[in-house]
Amino acid sequence: MERDSMTFDVVIVGAGPAGLSAAIKLKQLAQQDERELSVCVLEKGSEVGAHILSGAVFEPRALNELFPDWADRGAPLDTPVQADDILYFTSATSAIKVPGLLAPKTMHNDGNYIISLGNLCRWLAEQAEALGVEIFPGFAAQQPIIEDGRVAGVITGDMGVGRDGEAKDSFMPGMELRANVTLFAEGARGHIGKQLIRQFNLDKDSDPQHYGIGIKELWDIPEAQREPGKVVHGTGWPLAEHGATGGAFLYHLQNGQVVVGLITDLSYTNPYLSPFEEFQRLKHHPAIAKVLQGGTRVSYGARAIAKGGIQSLPKMAFPGGLLMGCDAGTLNFAKIKGSHTAMKSGMVAAEVVYAEAKKDWATPGALPYDQAFVESWVWTELHQQRNFGPAMHKFGNLIGGAYAFVDLNLFNGKLPWTWRNKDADHATLKSARTQPKIEYPKPDNVLSFDRLSSVFVSNTNHEEDQPVHLQLADITIPTGSNWEEFAEPAQRYCPAGVYEIVTEGDQRRFQINAQNCVHCKTCDIKDPAQNITWVAPEGGGGPNYPNM
Repeated sequence: MERDSMTFDVVIVGAGPAGLSAAIKLKQLAQQDERELSVCVLEKGSEVGAHILSGAVFEPRALNELFPDWADRGAPLDTPVQADDILYFTSATSAIKVPGLLAPKTMHNDGNYIISLGNLCRWLAEQAEALGVEIFPGFAAQQPIIEDGRVAGVITGDMGVGRDGEAKDSFMPGMELRANVTLFAEGARGHIGKQLIRQFNLDKDSDPQHYGIGIKELWDIPEAQREPGKVVHGTGWPLAEHGATGGAFLYHLQNGQVVVGLITDLSYTNPYLSPFEEFQRLKHHPAIAKVLQGGTRVSYGARAIAKGGIQSLPKMAFPGGLLMGCDAGTLNFAKIKGSHTAMKSGMVAAEVVYAEAKKDWATPGALPYDQAFVESWVWTELHQQRNFGPAMHKFGNLIGGAYAFVDLNLFNGKLPWTWRNKDADHATLKSARTQPKIEYPKPDNVLSFDRLSSVFVSNTNHEEDQPVHLQLADITIPTGSNWEEFAEPAQRYCPAGVYEIVTEGDQRRFQINAQNCVHCKTCDIKDPAQNITWVAPEGGGGPNYPNM
């Protein structure tokens, strides 16, 4: 197939905080030297920010370095944190407030801001374009170009392909975007990053990456319930009731809005557990319900987060390219924050790549990015907090939190050991025959809702007549071994109603409602047979998150 081709010095896949920060830093460095440097950013969403989902309490450290004058430039950091509560939910009706002195110091948020990460990325995109970066939203990078063992760019997805795989009248072949260096910043479980890790054996010395699924809603609430700048984190019920770990969050924004969410660690063992339904239960807890009562749900979304820490980081450099941000797994789970670390990882990448540009792209092998990353404050921060996640997995949130207090507050992360977790999340499910079924209450459509109405307010849309972007390696597994051993968990771990087991007579059929997909990647991560592969749908498809 003949494809159009464009060539740049640097191509960046993903217009999130890592990708945009790398693009901006590259242009800043080039401008200082009055050097021409062509930089292109590809974004699979219909616009920058459309697919961005995060809590988010934002630590401005990296932004301070990238734009010391960000306030004068109008960066959307409008709600400084004013109060910081940590709750331990002991049951469905009660909670204990953890004294601040007993909380791990990483949970304190002095100097941070409650933001919409999507809006911050929209602002970063404006700054990047003002510097001359070319940004192409609605173009999904589908596969890397690998020539002579080196990444030479990416190919975007074909447009106008029917569900049957045949070209429609509107068919347009994807483009080749070639570059001296290609940077991958796709977020957690990036579909090209996953290929590259395997292709270049980047994870041979690291633990499996570990993930959580974060589910979030944006609400308008009555004036009497508003406390702008208040941050609430919680743990315990409802997940602890089923032996699972994770945590809740509720952040008060400006303009009478709050965000509420639940992160469920994907290491859970009971195949009947549904992160979506657990989130619906959470909202009925009195500590949460009193804030939401009388309010209106505005938006909904879900996204996997990579939380394995430095033990799970792959090598990030390979010939012709780099992995950055959550594509590699730079989130600091002890802080429940990854935007500042993603931004800094992109800025470090820019410095390494620009040094190579000044040598006229002369390095034949991998660039020295991994060493530069280890020398940055991101590595120092992640190393200090490296045992937080494993402690939660080993001991649960209560005892694990106590360990984290001792490790971080008393020893500043310098205890002389590093815990490992070599059990991949997809391998943790126990047989459905040995696990109790979980009966979830029906939604009341006031505080709790069903999946389809939730997907509706995520503004998710895909062209229906296109190939299914959730690909099965073996179509018999869902109704075969997955059904027999795990009661096919995809119908429960998916937060968007994508997967259904349909019974027709005495036969079962696995139905994929791909148009519902909010691109969370949970199926790609948690399927026990690793039978589902998420690939990018036609460019621009997916959710369209406002203010998320």
